[in-house]
Amino acid sequence: MVLRRSLLLLRPLGSKSYPIRQPKFRHSYCVLNSDVIQRFLCNVCIQKSEVTAGIIIIGDEILKGLTKDTNSVFLCQRLREVGVEVQRISVIRDEIEAIAEEVATHSQKYSFVITSGGIGPTHDDLTFEGVAAAFNEQVYPHPILVNLCKEYFGKNLSCHAPAMKLAHIPSSAKLNFGEDKKTGKQTKFPLVSVKNVYVFPGVPTLLEGAFDVFQYLFSNPNLRKHYREMYIKKDEVSITPVLNAAVSKFKGKVMIGSYPALGHSYYRVRLTLESMVEEDIIAAHDYLLNCLPEGAVVAYDRNAVEKAGERVYELIEEEPSVDGAVKVIESCLKKYKMSEICLSFNGGKDCTALLHLIHACLKRHYPNSEERLHAVYIRDRIPFPQVESFIQESVKRYNLDLLILDGQMRTELQYMVMERPNIRAMFMGTRRSDPGGDTMDYFCLTDPDWPRVVRVLPLLNWRYNEVWNFLRHLSVPYCSLYDHGFTSLGSMDCSRPNPALQYVDEKGVVKYHPAYVLTDCGQERTSRH
Repeated sequence: MVLRRSLLLLRPLGSKSYPIRQPKFRHSYCVLNSDVIQRFLCNVCIQKSEVTAGIIIIGDEILKGLTKDTNSVFLCQRLREVGVEVQRISVIRDEIEAIAEEVATHSQKYSFVITSGGIGPTHDDLTFEGVAAAFNEQVYPHPILVNLCKEYFGKNLSCHAPAMKLAHIPSSAKLNFGEDKKTGKQTKFPLVSVKNVYVFPGVPTLLEGAFDVFQYLFSNPNLRKHYREMYIKKDEVSITPVLNAAVSKFKGKVMIGSYPALGHSYYRVRLTLESMVEEDIIAAHDYLLNCLPEGAVVAYDRNAVEKAGERVYELIEEEPSVDGAVKVIESCLKKYKMSEICLSFNGGKDCTALLHLIHACLKRHYPNSEERLHAVYIRDRIPFPQVESFIQESVKRYNLDLLILDGQMRTELQYMVMERPNIRAMFMGTRRSDPGGDTMDYFCLTDPDWPRVVRVLPLLNWRYNEVWNFLRHLSVPYCSLYDHGFTSLGSMDCSRPNPALQYVDEKGVVKYHPAYVLTDCGQERTSRH
């Protein structure tokens, strides 16, 4: 194998930023195995990635704080997956000169430049004009885009109509068409690129959908990075000496990142390890595992929701309580349609465990279904802000169709039945230890003076500690109040941290252990009054 030729083949096309300097050898030919070449590339790429990207977020609304930028986070995550290192993110105003300057600079520095926003029909949508100015070009009406605009907005659309602005692109622009993953056909609308600059829409749903289609344009087949994460329940300061030693020991082989996670329920620091050589990353992982304090590393699954269908069903053989709950849920799903089922969800630990179980069953039995689970949240008199936030996070996390109601349970259920007359069964997180739970069964009709709905209670025979074992074992996200001594949540005026969990720290400050530490299940509701 010719080393020079091998390096050129391994180097991605179009890379400008960091050319590999060819080493000088006495002889022109040198035979090296693939592992040696991979290690050589690792030493180069670990410091300066061969394939890089700069992201430019365009929009006055971002700079004014009127809109939250989620596109840069999404792009960084997805580009990382395909071996592209994002080295800069810029947020700039809707101005041709600003766009042109940033695009021109990024285009020289990075392998790819991705812009987001500013390609609509209004006066402040100036991205195409800015990109054209960056390369001393003019915009012109591309025939294909003109026809697409007329097809979408109407055949009588004049060339001076505002909507026709979407068809005006830089003179050297290229139209990239991909394959629609749902239909298998060519996408109707293209992604516009100029040289190494790719122009994406600013609306998050549109950008994410477009990137899913055109991700192949940015893939780096030559960069095979290995990646691991470690989760530490110690604070960052206490583990700094070990981290410094690890960074020094594996310098040039493994990149180690440390990220504090203030207020996280499962860990306090997240460590990331990256390397192009699997043996190196394993060695670094083992080194940290051995050198960190005993018990500091915790098992945490950041993809708990995505893996719910797999991991919950793995527990069935080990945990009879999980097996029983799953059978009740599956029985309900067989008896009723999705449109006839609803979940009563108030952000508490029990209904959170139930939500995760239902989600797992749906993923297991209906993996391709796009139907959303109906849920209803009957808000307390004075709700905790933490509960409200957690419920909204859960809606996104589990893709819930949530109805929020204020008032008494009976009255609001009547309203819910009116709003959603198809609902025949309601999942509830009631357990035997709850008020009235000792007289119920897995399936029981509401009382005669209540709206006639079948209550489905999969957790009826679960105990307090079984709920927490389930949540913690699977890394299920839950309301943060439980980490501060609350064991049962209600209205702010009648809920407080559980006295049974109170302690005084070394500084004399009164604090509370998290809810899952409580051993006397009979004291679960002593914090409610």
